[in-house]
Amino acid sequence: MKDILDAIQSQDSTAADFAALSLPESYRAITVHKDEAEMFAGLESRDKDPRTSLHLDEVPVPELGPGEALVAVMASSVNYNSVWTSIFEPVSTFGFLERYGRLSELTRRHDLPYHVIGSDLAGVVLRTGPGVNAWNPGDEVVAHCLSVEMESSDGHNDTMLDPEQRIWGFETNFGGLAEIALVKSNQLMPKPKHLSWEEAAAPGLVNSTAYRQLVSRNGAGMKQGDNVLIWGASGGLGSYATQFALAGGANPICVVSSPEKATICRSMGAEAVIDRTAEGYAFWKDERTQDPREWKRFGKRIREFTGGEDIDIVFEHPGRETFGASVYVTRKGGTITTCASTSGYMHEYDNRYLWMSLKRIIGSHFANYREAWEANRLIAKGRIHPTLSKVYSLEDTGQAAHDVHRNVHQGKVGVLALAPREGLGVRDQDLREQHIDAINRFRNV
Repeated sequence: MKDILDAIQSQDSTAADFAALSLPESYRAITVHKDEAEMFAGLESRDKDPRTSLHLDEVPVPELGPGEALVAVMASSVNYNSVWTSIFEPVSTFGFLERYGRLSELTRRHDLPYHVIGSDLAGVVLRTGPGVNAWNPGDEVVAHCLSVEMESSDGHNDTMLDPEQRIWGFETNFGGLAEIALVKSNQLMPKPKHLSWEEAAAPGLVNSTAYRQLVSRNGAGMKQGDNVLIWGASGGLGSYATQFALAGGANPICVVSSPEKATICRSMGAEAVIDRTAEGYAFWKDERTQDPREWKRFGKRIREFTGGEDIDIVFEHPGRETFGASVYVTRKGGTITTCASTSGYMHEYDNRYLWMSLKRIIGSHFANYREAWEANRLIAKGRIHPTLSKVYSLEDTGQAAHDVHRNVHQGKVGVLALAPREGLGVRDQDLREQHIDAINRFRNV
């Protein structure tokens, strides 16, 4: 690994130099183990500790197949799917790997007794397989996490609709929380030149997810002037939704859970911020019964920020805890877009407020190829910025996942893989200086 790192850090290395490097037989990776899938049986979700289930292992370098690339990972990040994998919820990811392994002789590589996790990376291409023409050894890249087979016409207009669509590092093996990752070459995108490795690794999954959910025609199709309710507006996903709303001329109404998170939203330029903890919103009377009076109180508070208007778009991801309120406060003909369900998957809402007011619920999951490229392009142009707040070593990934699981983090949490320290990999200092305050916004909280 030392020769690989030396080549990456040298300004004189060429594609030929990278192609000539010998690959190691093994690499360090963050894994979960199949024989521990029941280790948290009987515990509540909040009591399941990623620090006990995530392991730093030495694993063999996987075989490189057609249309694939091996990437030296300089940095990665922790997403909620990393947390779900680590606590084996809602199901063990080894079921995903088993099903994928049955697809072909090549995919059988993924069905292993360990799962290398992680759905983000920034790094350097080491090798490409047969049929790869767009990328070469030495290219600096980030990877989006859409893995598809593209053998069915169902996905040709929208790659997210491919019947074999999977999330790399969650539903496939050899993910990005490691020193080397295996990806399909069509997952690769140019690394934004003004960002460090850890900054470039942070946006991937959440930035593309927010783009599709809020901006794309496959999601809400946000337009100028829309009132957009954003739950968890300073978090890993919501912080990008807030930026997209502001950049697109919409009016974000940011919902947060602390004064510190409210301050972050205001620093991004949002003026309408609701601290739901301070204002005491309790949308459920008990585990089975929601409180419509709280929906109405919440709706009244929103109208104070909008000049009496209701919400055009709700950016939903908490799920069960908030969904009834989300449906209620949306205007007639408005849209609720939903991805994930961090507070529970079994959503409940009063359908009278949906059907009689012609509202729409749109399910949104990650992003297709084009949406991922558009979202990355906005990062590269300095229009949307990373929301990196803290960076851990690969050895401390369990703690990083624990912080995300317990919601004690702001924005995104990064992980250094091969990068020996933070701040490396910047190639465009001029563009960086133009946006340095925004790049560091979440670091300064």
